[in-house]
Amino acid sequence: MFFTAGPTLPVVTEPIWPQNSDISLLIRTDYSHPQEWTRMKAAIAEPQTDDGFLPNVELLDDRAFEGFPLSRLLDTAPETPWHPVAFLVDTLSLTHPELPILAINLNNDDEEEDEPGEGSPFGATFRVVPSELWSVQNNLSIANMNWEEFAETVDQDGIFRGFP
Repeated sequence: MFFTAGPTLPVVTEPIWPQNSDISLLIRTDYSHPQEWTRMKAAIAEPQTDDGFLPNVELLDDRAFEGFPLSRLLDTAPETPWHPVAFLVDTLSLTHPELPILAINLNNDDEEEDEPGEGSPFGATFRVVPSELWSVQNNLSIANMNWEEFAETVDQDGIFRGFP
């Protein structure tokens, strides 16, 4: 991947998105909390089920993406290959005790619904604890579940901690 330095954000000149739509992008945007980042990576890599499920994510860990905003991520989302979800590890992710990762809906469900206004809009977000990242990523990437099933289950603080 090549990019050139802009005033404050990288200018991406090659695709950052995995060519396999079963793999989701996880972008680190905060570099001021290295110990928490190490803890988060370990938590993501730890199987959370008896079947050993793990999230299929490609970590984009490059200082050029420090402070990379959600709006910029949405601008770069490809139409093909289709990616239903991406993840950002921002300052809140690394300063909150539970390390909740920002999940971003990249599917424009509204276009697929029978009634306009149904479904979750492109760019909708919630946070997910690392131990449940596999559930969100795996199920959304194979369309086994939809965004609303997760979004409707977040706690009052906007964090998905698993199904009751």
